[in-house]
Amino acid sequence: MMEIIKNTNIDFMGIKKYAFAFSGALVLLGLVGVVQIYRGEANMGIDLAGGTSIQLKFQRPVEMDQVRRMLAGAGHAEANLQEVPGENILIIKVGARGKEEKMVSDQVVNLLRQKYPDNPLTVESVAEIGPAIGRKLRSDAVLALAVSALAIIVYLAWRFEFKFGVAATIATFHDVAILVGIFHLLGREIDLLFITALLTIAGYSLTDTVVVFDRIRENIRLRKRSTFSETINLSVNEVLSRTIVTSLTVFFTCLALLFFGGGVLKEFALALTIGVVVGTYSSVFVASPIVAIWRGEKMVEVKR
Repeated sequence: MMEIIKNTNIDFMGIKKYAFAFSGALVLLGLVGVVQIYRGEANMGIDLAGGTSIQLKFQRPVEMDQVRRMLAGAGHAEANLQEVPGENILIIKVGARGKEEKMVSDQVVNLLRQKYPDNPLTVESVAEIGPAIGRKLRSDAVLALAVSALAIIVYLAWRFEFKFGVAATIATFHDVAILVGIFHLLGREIDLLFITALLTIAGYSLTDTVVVFDRIRENIRLRKRSTFSETINLSVNEVLSRTIVTSLTVFFTCLALLFFGGGVLKEFALALTIGVVVGTYSSVFVASPIVAIWRGEKMVEVKR
């Protein structure tokens, strides 16, 4: 109903080598991030690494740098501070270091009350997660990603054929790895909300890829004398306007969530915003070229 661009004839397959080189560099960055997460060197949230999260509400605003210096002097230099603008809410996350979590929360609250005697504070919530629970949540997150990958292969093998399923799975892991790498490079916190964003982006990328694959299947039946690369180019160009409209709609929604959704959802919204761009890119430049290379130029009828 709405076409931003019409009658394009872009040779997507002609630049697949450059796309693979670009993707390879980003995936390598992502693998470095995965290794650092495994080693515990990344900025892990307390729900994955263990620790204490304290949400405080002050009567008046406080200076973040002062609070950070005070916590560092008390032995909590690694504490992560997050402010909710306009609401005088401060979220303090202290990683587990073999200390009693209850003692940590009491110590932090008492320090702040001593530092700001004229600025009353209210403890809105205290979340305490032990290191063992954090390890269990990390393993569950990995299992969730593995199960989702298996489901993708099975679904697309049934819907199209096995090669399409494997290509879509590779593209999905491509998106996940790049998102992990970018977050690690930016020093952003990796927590359960980030894992949720990864699974959301995996679903979005898969949906976009299936649209392209479905058009490829239709054109295979209509253009039996064309090579597979020609069919892919035609199919991607035909759905390009739809892909751009859909991606921009989701992208602007994620931007709104990023800037107006509040501090708690900021990391989640940032992951979605980056993931939409990466997922759109992979559905065009990664998934389809993998199928083309695997199948070769010979036209073979896919499942109906």
